[in-house]
Amino acid sequence: MAGRALGAALLLTASAPVLAQPVLNDPAREAAVAKLIEDARESPPALRVLLRGMPKGGDLHNHLGGAIYAEDYLTWAAAKGFCVDETGLTVEPPPCPAERGIERFAASNEFGMDRLIDAMSTRGFQRGVGQNDVSGHTQFFRSFDRFGKMGGETAQMLTATRRIAAGDHVSYLELDHNTTTLVSVVRAAGDAPLAEADLAAVFAGEAKQFAALIPKARAELDADEAAAAKAMACGTPSAEPACKVAVHYLFQALRALPPRQVYRSLILGFMMADADPRFVGVNIVMPEDAWLARRDYGLHMAMIRFLAAKYPRVKLTLHAGEVTLGQVPPADLKDHIAQAVEVGAKRIGHGTGIAFEDKAEDTMARMARESIAVEINLTSNAVILGVKGADHPLRLYRAHGVPVVLSTDDEGVLRSDMTNEYVRAVREQGMTYGELKQIARAGLAYSFVPGGALWSDPAKLVPVAACADFATPSCAKYLAVNEKARLQMDLEHQFAAYEAERLARAGKVT
Repeated sequence: MAGRALGAALLLTASAPVLAQPVLNDPAREAAVAKLIEDARESPPALRVLLRGMPKGGDLHNHLGGAIYAEDYLTWAAAKGFCVDETGLTVEPPPCPAERGIERFAASNEFGMDRLIDAMSTRGFQRGVGQNDVSGHTQFFRSFDRFGKMGGETAQMLTATRRIAAGDHVSYLELDHNTTTLVSVVRAAGDAPLAEADLAAVFAGEAKQFAALIPKARAELDADEAAAAKAMACGTPSAEPACKVAVHYLFQALRALPPRQVYRSLILGFMMADADPRFVGVNIVMPEDAWLARRDYGLHMAMIRFLAAKYPRVKLTLHAGEVTLGQVPPADLKDHIAQAVEVGAKRIGHGTGIAFEDKAEDTMARMARESIAVEINLTSNAVILGVKGADHPLRLYRAHGVPVVLSTDDEGVLRSDMTNEYVRAVREQGMTYGELKQIARAGLAYSFVPGGALWSDPAKLVPVAACADFATPSCAKYLAVNEKARLQMDLEHQFAAYEAERLARAGKVT
């Protein structure tokens, strides 16, 4: 019945495209597209052409700061009068010699500009430049030190990231992003010792001290979002396709800092996510193998457990297991993912080190049982950890029934995009079109988008009772008040349109 009613359902969802084909989830049509993709498996360019237009659901692991390409950042820096510094590896604020102004430097020093962009990303490293001198891990993380000397670019970053997503046919972004208002006070927490027994007392003081910052942080985000919407002409006849990309945020606490600073960033994150519905959860980021992150991993989990009890509505997705054999001592491989699951993570970011955990099978069984998804970042894991191809645990997770989503992580610094992640999934992980569709759907099903879902069983595509027939008023009412269901319905419309278009181009009829 759901398939019969698709044509009427298109009229009930304002953001859905009008489609010529009325059949939802047509197996013959899907199989024909799967054959096109299978035939192109050995040609990355052909796969890229086929997969660029494929609807990809949600990108649930996308750091806004790392989503920006160096060229965009340098353009914004040039507009502010910034200059290339004396090393040629980063930029600095004015005043400085005229010949080092970014525009003049770029015009007169092409190879110097290439070197600067390579320094501010992993572009050169991924093509072999300096691989004997620095690891992908070091090149990736030090890029951010060369990236973040300005400030006030959030609106431009939001605009750029949504434009990339729209071009990749990603309909939802769950962006790791912190407001400047809140980040500005984290370092002031100092480096005095902090033990688990101190958490309650410190929380009471911190929450009271910083409560007044939350409205200011919300107002900052209001302004940034409004500026981005204006830049894209949203709400006007000239609105860009990027306006249709839905966005929510994850507050990213900082783990490679002294414990009081980590705790303050977590407290602020929980407070913000509890107060502002645009922030749908809290994450914890920075290199998991950093000295302080390793030393204090258990303490960080205790902080999260304490705050989760204080703010039970706040959802958690935690970077865990972004390590591999030889990168850290064995003790740091044995249970990081298990600990993150234990404190209540609803998704695991990266999870690359699962095979090295002491109770890997038990942890994956729990993740499957409790529908705890893993955010797989193929390019990121290859560049930063050297984990790719058969060494990557994507197939292991799927074999154990763990929900999997594909994400970009830091697409600007990594010089990647979501289409590239899908191409890698086919080429390196042997994934089929049907499996890619499952992953695209999972990107919405396991998102923290507010509201009820369209599917009571996302694996079998069983709709909720209100939408047993998509054409009914009850379904229209349900979609109107549930953002997640609307996005999921739109995704099905997009699949139908994409498949019909691909087959029409191929001259095939199903």
